[in-house]
Amino acid sequence: MSGARVFFIVLYGFLALLGLVMAGIAQDIGISIFGWGLVAFGVLNAFRTIGAHFDDAAKAH
Repeated sequence: MSGARVFFIVLYGFLALLGLVMAGIAQDIGISIFGWGLVAFGVLNAFRTIGAHFDDAAKAH
């Protein structure tokens, strides 16, 4: 796995964690929805990045 992919997986994980904290301490529904959206964005993009790595590895063989 290249360094760029590792960087983006860590970045997406950090964004998901930030969204989880935001959703947890939100006082209104707008920030809560934004926080859960950030969690979904981070998790789905991390899985997509991992999937792209395995797709590239399968093409190499």
